[in-house]
Amino acid sequence: MNTLDSSAQSLSLAIFCTVVSISLLLCIMTSAEREDLGEFYTGYRSLSPVRNGLAIAGDYISAATVLNTIGIIALTGYDGLTLALSTALSLLLLMFLLAEPLRNAGRYTMGDALARRFNSRAVRVTTTAVTLLALVPMIVVQLAGAGHLVSLILGFSGQGVRTGCIIVFGVLMVAYATIGGMRGTALIQIIKIVVLVGAATTVAVLVMNRVGWSPGSLFRLAEQGSQAGPAYLRSGIQFGTDTVGRLDTISGMLTVIAGAAVLPHITMRLYTATSAAAVRRAMSVAIGTVSYVVVLIAVIGVGATALIGSRAIAAGSPQGSNAILQIGQSVVEGTGILSTLVFTAVATAVFLTLLSSVAGMTLACASSLAHDLFAQGVHRGTLSPARELVTARLAGLGVGLPAVALAIVVQDWSLQALITLSFCVGASALSPALVYSLFWRRFTRTGLLATLIGGSATALLLLVFSTVTSGGPHALLSDRDFSWFPLHTTGLVSIPAGFLFGWLGTVLSGRRDQHGEVQRYEAVEARILAGAGATRL
Repeated sequence: MNTLDSSAQSLSLAIFCTVVSISLLLCIMTSAEREDLGEFYTGYRSLSPVRNGLAIAGDYISAATVLNTIGIIALTGYDGLTLALSTALSLLLLMFLLAEPLRNAGRYTMGDALARRFNSRAVRVTTTAVTLLALVPMIVVQLAGAGHLVSLILGFSGQGVRTGCIIVFGVLMVAYATIGGMRGTALIQIIKIVVLVGAATTVAVLVMNRVGWSPGSLFRLAEQGSQAGPAYLRSGIQFGTDTVGRLDTISGMLTVIAGAAVLPHITMRLYTATSAAAVRRAMSVAIGTVSYVVVLIAVIGVGATALIGSRAIAAGSPQGSNAILQIGQSVVEGTGILSTLVFTAVATAVFLTLLSSVAGMTLACASSLAHDLFAQGVHRGTLSPARELVTARLAGLGVGLPAVALAIVVQDWSLQALITLSFCVGASALSPALVYSLFWRRFTRTGLLATLIGGSATALLLLVFSTVTSGGPHALLSDRDFSWFPLHTTGLVSIPAGFLFGWLGTVLSGRRDQHGEVQRYEAVEARILAGAGATRL
């Protein structure tokens, strides 16, 4: 990335301070006025479908999605475009298959949805463990990335500065989650998605203007800039064109489609809707917004290759995560104040995306720890609302401090393995558990535990011995090689394994347990599938 001029750095610093100040003020203003669980966990379901849809889109489009996907598109072309498409398809699948039943079954957390049929301590504790396994790695990745990106944007250098940025972002994410609760984080997500759409639209328009508004010219320039020629628009740059490479591409798509939209910080947003109809409208807004952002991401990623070149992008960051900043700086390079304003808009979108993403995930982790583990698991529902709320806020601190410490330790590592782990756990454990729990009458508690534990363990085991953990230049442990699993994502194996574990656990439970579960499912079937008897908080 080229060196920024002092005016761009000064303006970015001013914007950063302003964003932090305003967002904290908004969190305080929208925080719970009294010690009430409904207000903290769901904001009393006070968001309109449009605002809730924007908040869902804001949570769904994380910093990892924006930065990494643009970088992968810039460096691998077609393979990155399929990843972007898979991201949109995942949310569409959630809307048509799970959104309404999940909202009807749950109350505050995913543990509530799964416990609608299987209300036991084991289910609550296991759900909390899987929630942490799915979200904490992504929190760590985004905090570590914040250190690099913010220091780069503001023109600072050195590991000490990056560490300071990580600590600042960690403190902010805990403050947003514990002070603002659901309403506060929703407001930040809405502001973030609006700013992100505005900034990305501006960059995409400028990219298309540079190529004469011709998609053909854009792709031709991208082929030249990629150094790969026509191969840039064909599958195979990322993983190869042999059988293993094609299986790797399919596995990655399956993992994203099945895992991205069921992560707990996304599904938690569904419980803020007042009705099934409100969920449908909110999800329609979310899908429309996410689809538009995905199109912008595709244009920006291809435009970065066309106008900057893959070598310059890889030089700025091996995995291309700085590509959006590079294109934001160069798309109007040499035009003075306009270049500064465009880069500052992009920097502001990055600031807000980093802040809001980690805050939403922290809130989901804290809610599961307080509600599922402590209130329902340990105290079996006898904990007072006031104590549970205090516990939730302390849990936010308990999640944030270790995440900050881990991010500081691994800030110079290649962390793609941690992002992959989050999606693999979502696809291999949470997706099968939700599908079985919401739709299979014979599904038993043993089957649910087998799905959650077996799916997570399979994904974790395979990922540990894959090339994203060791044996490659961009692996987590690049200086070691103990890999034997040939794929970069585990979904092709671990998703079927998650469903298989659930089926085996149910079959091995015996006919008596299955018959009892059929009766219990019939007792809640109308509530889950049609929302009958649902009450507002």
